[in-house]
Amino acid sequence: MRTDEFDFDLPERLIAQHPPARRGASRLLHVHDGKIEDRQFGDLLALAQAHDVLVLNDTRVIKARLFGAKQSGGKVEVMVERVLSRHEVLAQVRASKTPRTGSHLYLANQFNVEVLGREGEFFHLRFVDERSVWELLERYGQLPLPPYINHTADHDDEQRYQTVFAREAGAVAAPTAGLHFDEPMLQALRDKGVQIAYVTLHVGAGTFQPVRTEFVHEHHMHSERYEIPPATVDAIAQARTRRGRVISAGTTSLRALESAAASGELRSGTGETSIFITPGYAFRVVDVLLTNFHLPKSTLLMLVSAFGGMMSILDAYKHAVANEYRFFSYGDAMLIERET
Repeated sequence: MRTDEFDFDLPERLIAQHPPARRGASRLLHVHDGKIEDRQFGDLLALAQAHDVLVLNDTRVIKARLFGAKQSGGKVEVMVERVLSRHEVLAQVRASKTPRTGSHLYLANQFNVEVLGREGEFFHLRFVDERSVWELLERYGQLPLPPYINHTADHDDEQRYQTVFAREAGAVAAPTAGLHFDEPMLQALRDKGVQIAYVTLHVGAGTFQPVRTEFVHEHHMHSERYEIPPATVDAIAQARTRRGRVISAGTTSLRALESAAASGELRSGTGETSIFITPGYAFRVVDVLLTNFHLPKSTLLMLVSAFGGMMSILDAYKHAVANEYRFFSYGDAMLIERET
């Protein structure tokens, strides 16, 4: 497949810059059985069935962006991609000249960081401070909003670019399908008989990167950490026994589940995944996918095309543009039933 096959025209005005006034106020495009239906997110309660299991990603977005200066005085921006230990991280570093191994950066006018080396596109950094990386990021870091949001993160973003069920710190981007849920909606689903289960996948900055290769198979996928608790494996097994469906809230939850079932059987535990799901992939776990609208030529658009059928998804995107749905992280949602 060619990457251009996953391109589409998106007017800039449809890129949501702010969340809706309240969680759950978004629209919902329902794609199923060759049909496209315009709905509201609240309709998910009617579309979910007793004995279904809804799987949420409970990762928490960290304040991963730091600003400072190099020893030479030049400005520098650091985006932490992964915390490795109490004092070390992998990070993207933006500067006029690439910092050398052994050099130091002075961040937030508060502490030094030593450049230990490179690992691919990332820099291996050591925070030279008695305080831990977590403490320094929380105190001096900024929330890393996606590159297509054109304002600096403010207090509202710190609340709304985080799910209400976020628990495990480590992501540099939110699992955005989860942003639609509030506590009353989650409780209403439980009351209906829907089980709520969790996975953790720490979303990396690579989620925003378009595929730049001419052919899809030439793209190198970024790696992310995930964990599947035993309780989630049990909940999915119970749903199967009762003929319920597995509803994945987001592509991140889906990637974690499908990665953990690579052997053919869903297993609990932790791991690294660089799974790249494209049309032709045989899904093992997920039956229904709740997701936002994704970037042109992105790995996530390829994933949802694999899930819902390439032509159906591209038609749905044309419909969404024509009907002015809001796109990307703060935008509207899709509910896609897997093409069989």
